Amino acid sequence: MHRFSTSVASDGVVSASPDTVWKVLTDPERITRMTPLLHRIDLVDGREDLWRWQLATVPVTGMTVVPCFTERMRFAEPTRIDYTHEPQGGTQERTGVEGWYELTEVTDGTHLALGLTVHAELPLPRLATPAVRGAMHAVMGTIGAGFSRNLVRELERERTG
Repeated sequence: MHRFSTSVASDGVVSASPDTVWKVLTDPERITRMTPLLHRIDLVDGREDLWRWQLATVPVTGMTVVPCFTERMRFAEPTRIDYTHEPQGGTQERTGVEGWYELTEVTDGTHLALGLTVHAELPLPRLATPAVRGAMHAVMGTIGAGFSRNLVRELERERTG
């Protein structure tokens, strides 16, 4: 088993108040609807700060991975969300994410910045690192582009009621 990881960072301004953006980004049902390849988010033991993410099957270098991971969510309303991979009860999760969102009020709405690192433990040699990272980055790009489009739509729906 080898641990592979890749990171992304992004930022931009959305035409919504920080409170509205916050409301959307802290709602697991909305996150699920907005995020391509995400099947569901469950609150572990009903806890608002512990989310279990279940994604679709993802092809990675001749094999498929079904990412499922638990994240500790830390909310500093209304400016920051941090999340850390935190498997529960001795469960071994071979995928996980570490990341953050930062919301800053600006004249035209909210400056939204994010950074995240995805890791996956796979039965592949280290020599496969460039190919695996490339595949991971491509999947993250697809998810990110879809999420961005869907976030803008969701914020527009929130604004217009």
